[in-house]
Amino acid sequence: MKQLHKKFTDFQIKDLMTRYLKKKIERKDLQKVLGIKKTRFFALIKRLKEDPKNFSVSNFRSMPTRTISKDIETNIIKELNIEKDLIKAKDVPIRCYNYSYIKDILENDYNQKVSLSTIINRAKTNGFYLTKPKRKVHDREVITNYLRRAYST
Repeated sequence: MKQLHKKFTDFQIKDLMTRYLKKKIERKDLQKVLGIKKTRFFALIKRLKEDPKNFSVSNFRSMPTRTISKDIETNIIKELNIEKDLIKAKDVPIRCYNYSYIKDILENDYNQKVSLSTIINRAKTNGFYLTKPKRKVHDREVITNYLRRAYST
């Protein structure tokens, strides 16, 4: 279902709401036309009554979504660099990145809450991601043929 501000203009919604307030349209009919439920309907009526001149249903965001601050980004890269150095060190038995550990460090040491998928995405975009090694092919056919020959005689 489309959002209200994408289906109708502010003028159209305002006109329909004023018709409802003048008792020319019933609420249930107007709700069906707008595609909204009762709570949203009365919230719009309240906003229209409070400020009819500046009434709008457009979606205004104060901050863009799906972004993290530069401080968090910097700390993720810093911790990934530390992990990279540990992986490269021959005397340390670490072979891959531990993203959950980085998440815990960010929460405990820096008081920054970040999702695990965000850390993994930043690792991939900045070159801190190791692909899984390919599995070795087993020689099952040879063993099977050997067993068949042994038991057939």
